[in-house]
Amino acid sequence: MSVGHAENEHFTYDVTSKLKTKFLGNSLDVYPVGRTRVTLKKDGVVLDLVPPPTKVNNLIFGRTWVDSPGEMIMTNLTTGDKVVLYFQPCGWFGAGRYEVDGYVYNAAEEPKILMTGKWNESMSYQPCDLDGEPLPGTEMKEVWHVADVPQNDKYQYTCFAHKINSFDTAPKKLLASDSRLRPDRYALEKGDMSKAGAEKSSLEERQRAEKRTREAKGHQFTPRWFDLTEEVTSTPWGDLEIYRFNGKYSEHRAAVESSGSVDEIDVKSIEFNPWQYVDRTFLVSCGSNMFVCVCAFFLGSILTMSSIYGPVGSLCINDITGGEEIVWSKG
Repeated sequence: MSVGHAENEHFTYDVTSKLKTKFLGNSLDVYPVGRTRVTLKKDGVVLDLVPPPTKVNNLIFGRTWVDSPGEMIMTNLTTGDKVVLYFQPCGWFGAGRYEVDGYVYNAAEEPKILMTGKWNESMSYQPCDLDGEPLPGTEMKEVWHVADVPQNDKYQYTCFAHKINSFDTAPKKLLASDSRLRPDRYALEKGDMSKAGAEKSSLEERQRAEKRTREAKGHQFTPRWFDLTEEVTSTPWGDLEIYRFNGKYSEHRAAVESSGSVDEIDVKSIEFNPWQYVDRTFLVSCGSNMFVCVCAFFLGSILTMSSIYGPVGSLCINDITGGEEIVWSKG
């Protein structure tokens, strides 16, 4: 489950997304169970977007590649107009790959504008009649084309992808959970594939450990910047509970911007820390006649310690909240 919110003086963007997958041996179908809304502030128009499904081919054998065959529908919830674009499936030897065709319909479901192009190059449009044929005396006009790819980028990221991953665009006092700080992402950016893979595996294991701890404690995960609503929306691939931005992040940023001490902070020095629970790590060092214990306390736990002093003995650490015990002996 992922939730997002973006806003400027022209529009607000809100998305709640929960992927549904189907494994088919050497391929994987990914269905976008989600809701995407864009609200244009000038006239209050609300747009709803349903993206096409995605297919990941050759997961086990052959060269892995991604295709997105199917319909993408954008509906103007204010006027009833909509755009239906069909993403062509890739055929043999790459035939039809990236090709997109479709129409803009009015509220009466009548085609008004023909659209065609390739989603990795450009899209063009032309007025059409009720049969979907181009109107006489009109011509195809380009409405969008992909921005130039940054030079010397072996991953072929777009300029937008570079901006949202760059520390140059990072706000003051970056949140410790910001993905710019992910060690696997940073290693990948530097071209260290081995370290990136290891860091990614480490983060995933930590995430699973957090889930086990949460379930063991009976805690319910609650997002900080979003609230779960009572609204449930239907999608072609199942129902979805909707989250809404609660505005607390805007308040947080306003407080940070008004502070005069954040300019001196180097954002690159911030350690990535999206975790709900403190790492359950216990460091025990032994002197000649006694134990010295330094504990990393974890959220909501109460620890008790007992030890036997002397050159031979043991130390017991009890988590009286979770019921766990660690015993360390020397002798």
